[in-house]
Amino acid sequence: MRFQDKLGMESKESLWNEYCGFLNLSVAEFMKIQRRLLIEQMTLWSKSPLGKSILKGKEPQTLEEFRRLVPLTTYEDYAGMLLSKQASLLPAEPLLWIQTTWEGGVHPLKVAPYTKGMLETFQKNVMACFMLATGKGRHDYNIDIADTMLYALAPLPYASGLLPVLFQNEIDVQFLPPVKQAASMSFKDRNILGFKQGMKQGIDYFFGLGSVTYYISKSFSSLTNSSSHSSLKKAIVSISPQILARYFVAKRNCRKENRNLIPRDLFHLKGMVVAGTDNACYKKDLEEMWGVYPVEIFAGTEPTLIGTETWARDGLYFFPDACFYEFIPARYRYDKEPMTVLMDEVEAGQTYEIVLTVFKGGAFCRYRVGDMYRCISTSTNADGISLPRFVYVDRVPEVIDIAGFTRITKNSIENAIQLSKLPISDWVAKKEFNENRRPYMHMYVELERSSLLTTAVSKQILRDCLTIYFKYLDHDYKDLKTILGIDPLVITILPCGTFENYRKQYPSPIENMNPDLAKIQALLACGEVPYEWL
Repeated sequence: MRFQDKLGMESKESLWNEYCGFLNLSVAEFMKIQRRLLIEQMTLWSKSPLGKSILKGKEPQTLEEFRRLVPLTTYEDYAGMLLSKQASLLPAEPLLWIQTTWEGGVHPLKVAPYTKGMLETFQKNVMACFMLATGKGRHDYNIDIADTMLYALAPLPYASGLLPVLFQNEIDVQFLPPVKQAASMSFKDRNILGFKQGMKQGIDYFFGLGSVTYYISKSFSSLTNSSSHSSLKKAIVSISPQILARYFVAKRNCRKENRNLIPRDLFHLKGMVVAGTDNACYKKDLEEMWGVYPVEIFAGTEPTLIGTETWARDGLYFFPDACFYEFIPARYRYDKEPMTVLMDEVEAGQTYEIVLTVFKGGAFCRYRVGDMYRCISTSTNADGISLPRFVYVDRVPEVIDIAGFTRITKNSIENAIQLSKLPISDWVAKKEFNENRRPYMHMYVELERSSLLTTAVSKQILRDCLTIYFKYLDHDYKDLKTILGIDPLVITILPCGTFENYRKQYPSPIENMNPDLAKIQALLACGEVPYEWL
């Protein structure tokens, strides 16, 4: 039975408990569900050709044996079978395949199979997220038939393209613009039409990557004020009476306050949901523009939808029925066989790399998806929720992700340097944030001594050349500029001999990707010391 059919038949408390009842669980009850579903998944996975290829004759029967006998895995362990979409080798038959970027220039994309059970769980948990985003407490939500949602999602075969399908399986939400129409439109035209339709029908929900929702929200004032977008201005003649009244009041207030029109002047959202990375950079600005603080969720191509904030918007809770969760403490990440802890063993204040086993016939087992979380609480909070609470930190340090779009690795940077033939002898790259908390990639480079480039012109030449090759190797990097107007590369040129000075002074090597701040500062200091002195 669909969610909308249950709306008129069940009490709010009953419906809330059906979808959001996992928040009532104790840690022990959460782990009981985890263990039961893991045993079911372990039986399916171990018997499949995929599982056998990784287990190499081992047959775990218990959780303890599972953690001892099944190695931690990465996408390389699955690529041969998954990229060729060999469904017969998997634990269960996939109904569809979802894709995303893997590593630009080396491995263009990766794919993940979704089974019927995975999709059913995803669908139920999507509804839970929107119930929590529209409510103000336990047993409270504000979802109605024929609500509207501003469309800000990448289409299938990307994971975000599942949302319209799964949401409309439960309730007749109207996407603005309609999904089929939006898929064939440019990003800019889709935004204009979405707001134009929103002026007629109102906007109840907004969901997308935090960076994308921010960009769309910022573009609203330019869309309503720029003479180049007359089609949106013409929408005023067919605007709904309620929004028309808000429009005239807002225009008067904007003149008094000397500001542009912002979305909350016209639209009163029931809820906003953001996904992806770097959401912390955008949440407060989104609240200012829409009058609603976003609820953050976490989903991915391989794990599906695994976590959500509640009405309190104070951290993520994991769904017990999506994946089995293990956590590698940050200090053990580089061990040959790093130890893991379970949900009932995490500690507040500690940062972890998450390890996932996808339930319901999923392909991925003890999978290092590449995300870091910090546990912020393991005690019962003021809302009576006893489960551990987390915040998303970022991708693992070996990957630089900008605004949820890129997967920049050491390999992709080395490929860009090699293809560009730039005279770079040494480099490190670090994800940093500007004064507005917007992310960018900062490359610290040293040029070859024989380089004819002068410091005065080198920086712009290097930046322009590397940007060209990053865009060539990674389509998502190109989208940062095309879609969000972001040019994320900053370059600092270090004096010749800086890296050699560092290696002579410090026994611990400096990592190419995301070295800690102390090492960056030490490297910069080594550039101030004449090379001949050491």
